[in-house]
Amino acid sequence: MLLFLLLFPFVNDSRSTLILLAQIFIFAIFAMSFDILLGYTGIVSFGHCMFFGIGAYSTALIFNKLDATLPNFLIGLVIGILLSALVSYIIGLLSLRLKSHFYAMLTLAVSQLFLVLAEKWRGLTQGGDGFTFSVPDVFKDRTSFYYITLFSVAAVFILLKLFTESSTGKVLKAISQNEYRAEALGYKTLHYKLIASVTAGVAASFSGALYAVSLRFINTNVFSIEVTLDALLMTMIGGLGTLAGAIAGAGIIEFLRHYLSELAMTYPIFERWTIILGFLYIVVLLGFPSGLAGVMKKFTLKKGRKEKKKREMERAA
Repeated sequence: MLLFLLLFPFVNDSRSTLILLAQIFIFAIFAMSFDILLGYTGIVSFGHCMFFGIGAYSTALIFNKLDATLPNFLIGLVIGILLSALVSYIIGLLSLRLKSHFYAMLTLAVSQLFLVLAEKWRGLTQGGDGFTFSVPDVFKDRTSFYYITLFSVAAVFILLKLFTESSTGKVLKAISQNEYRAEALGYKTLHYKLIASVTAGVAASFSGALYAVSLRFINTNVFSIEVTLDALLMTMIGGLGTLAGAIAGAGIIEFLRHYLSELAMTYPIFERWTIILGFLYIVVLLGFPSGLAGVMKKFTLKKGRKEKKKREMERAA
């Protein structure tokens, strides 16, 4: 699959297709960051868009105030990551020692605080109107930006895969299954949940920075709860606790959004395409609660049992 994606621009260099794939890669990073919380640790966050927005605004403001150079992009990226890490640590420290819904509500409250701050601080953010900004030439070329986002999602996937398969990741899985038992075994669950919170916040900030660069425009929509709901839908469709599932979910949602938006230009009924996504979410929750990853796992196990039974019958014969 990776080889195909590497060669894709040589097969199809359509501007719209490359931009769509770049958006999928960006939101795949965001979905994986959310999956670290919900899928691997069992922590519900209603304000995950906050970290996405922090990363987006940090990069956008640096480019708006300074020259559009790669060093300045790295400065904005680092500022966003550090700020996201600090905010996620403070929120986690205040709420994760309590029940999980306290973290969900606190993240929602703080994300709305950032939204109001961005709306009111017009001298810096220009409010809901937002602002455009210049980016380095390497980000303007659609093929170059495609490869940047592709390598980014691959790098984040590898890092998060190593993280989830490490001893820390195994403790997080244990916490998601039975936190009280993990505590009884001697693990300081708050410490591990803070690690998950900071890791998720940092990854989300990185995706937000790439998102801002892809649009070359920023407004307060990056702090809206719809962004968090998108991440939730992506992880649920792909399958909780599976990073590959989060990537698949991001691909499905972004492709549907793009396709339905195009249909809306011809058929007015599709102008309310968000309703279709909501219906899809209901179908997934009721019919496929384990997502695509769960369906594939069940199919693989069923196929394996059939093959095993077939071999046993052949031996008996």
